Amino acid sequence: MKDNTEIKQYYPICEEIITAARRLHQKNMLAAADGNISCRVTGNKVLITPSGVSKAFMTPEEMALVSLDNKTLQGKPSSEKIMHLEVYRLCPEAKAVVHAHPPTAIAWTVARPELAFLPSHAVSEVILACGDIPFVPYARPGTQAMGDNLKQFLPQHRALILSRHGALTWGESLDEAWMGMERIEHSSEILWKAHVLGGLTFLPDEEVLALKAIRQRIGDRLL
Repeated sequence: MKDNTEIKQYYPICEEIITAARRLHQKNMLAAADGNISCRVTGNKVLITPSGVSKAFMTPEEMALVSLDNKTLQGKPSSEKIMHLEVYRLCPEAKAVVHAHPPTAIAWTVARPELAFLPSHAVSEVILACGDIPFVPYARPGTQAMGDNLKQFLPQHRALILSRHGALTWGESLDEAWMGMERIEHSSEILWKAHVLGGLTFLPDEEVLALKAIRQRIGDRLL
């Protein structure tokens, strides 16, 4: 039996990750073995969810530990760890990363591939809570290209929609990261319903600028 000594010291964090995963699963943002969550536990070590396991039913013993230079220290880490490691390398403030598959957010990228951002200028709360939510160009899951495609958006964006794939959020805490994922899907659903009900309308340019100024004063944290 493999020694779990190193992972054991991080069991409290493992439990926090499991709680976040269950919340996302309950909101239909994780299905089957989809998604992955990680937390930076030291300057060079990242705790990450395992590959091929339902995130709603995993245990602390199944968690994996990887280094920032992509070495597996323990367990069987998610095949999408490259994305997580890229965030930690480029965002010194990042303490947690969440990758999920929010259905409405993904649908926007399938139906409207010409968009560079979620059309958030229709809703004040999106601007105030996270600013623009860009669509990251598609890359095959599990490849280096997934990490490379994130680079142009980091560290300035903490909430991103991965075209035809999912979404990614990062924060200075796990709570910030998973709540950011909720924000993405909730906002995407509001905008979708508005589109279906009669079409999107947008806030006046001067109001968007005023809201962005407030957001700048709030800071970068996802709300």
